[in-house]
Amino acid sequence: MKLDIIPCLNDNYSYLIKDNNSGIVAIIDPSEYGPCENIINQKYKKLDFILNTHHHFDHVGGNKELKKKYRSKVLGFEKDKERIPEIDILLKKDQEFKIGDLNFKTLFVPGHTSGHIAFHLKKEKILFTGDTLFSLGCGRLFEGTHKQMFDSLKKFKSLPIETKIYCGHEYTKNNLAFCLKFNPNNNNLKDREKIIDKMIIKKKPTIPSTIKDEIETNIFLRYDDQDVRNTLNLKKASDLEIFIRLRDLKDNF
Repeated sequence: MKLDIIPCLNDNYSYLIKDNNSGIVAIIDPSEYGPCENIINQKYKKLDFILNTHHHFDHVGGNKELKKKYRSKVLGFEKDKERIPEIDILLKKDQEFKIGDLNFKTLFVPGHTSGHIAFHLKKEKILFTGDTLFSLGCGRLFEGTHKQMFDSLKKFKSLPIETKIYCGHEYTKNNLAFCLKFNPNNNNLKDREKIIDKMIIKKKPTIPSTIKDEIETNIFLRYDDQDVRNTLNLKKASDLEIFIRLRDLKDNF
C-alpha cells in the first residue's frame, strides 16, 4: 500500500492511497479539487474510489469534480446519503469492504457530526479518523453529544496501540498548548513537544501519530489521569464529567 498526505485548504489533510496488488486508487476526504487532482494526475492518472468520513464541505469539497473527471465511486455512511455529494455506495456501521485487496472496516464514531465514520485497516494498522480524533485533540461537537464523542474516542482507545492515526486537520500545535496547560506534569507530552516543534520547523505534517502516542499525551484520552483531575480541581468527578469539562474548555481556548 502507498499513502500520500495531501495538504488542502488552510489546514486540511486528504489521503491518497494505492493498493499495490490491484493498482486500485482511492482518496479519503478530498477537501478541494486542485491539490488532490495535482497529485492524482502526477502519480496515477486514475481514481477509482472516494471515501468520506463525514459531510462537512472541507472533507467533501472535491467529490463532484473528481468523480466527474475519473468516474470514481463515492462511499459514505448511509445516514449521510442526503448530505455527501455524489454518493454512490452506502456504508453501514461496522461494515467491512475492500478497496482492491485492502480490507477496510467502517467504524461509526458520532460526536463531531451525527453520521461520522472512521476507516480502519486492521492488517496495515492504519486508522483514518476524520474530525473525531486529532493529534493531541478531538473534534468539536456540532451535531452529537459529549457522551457520543466520549464513547467514540474510547472505541479508538481500544485499538492496537501501534495503529497509525491519520486525521483531518493540522491542529497539533494548538492542541499541544491545551494539553500542556491542563496536563503540565506529563513527561511524555513534553518529549512529544520537542518532536512536534522539529517537524513544524521543517514544515512537515505532524502526523501520523499512533494510538500509543495519543493515550500517553492526548488529554481527551487522559480523563483518568490524576494530574489532569488535579489541574481541573475535579478529583472526584467521573471520567465523562472530566471529558465534558475539557471539551468545553477547548471550545474557548
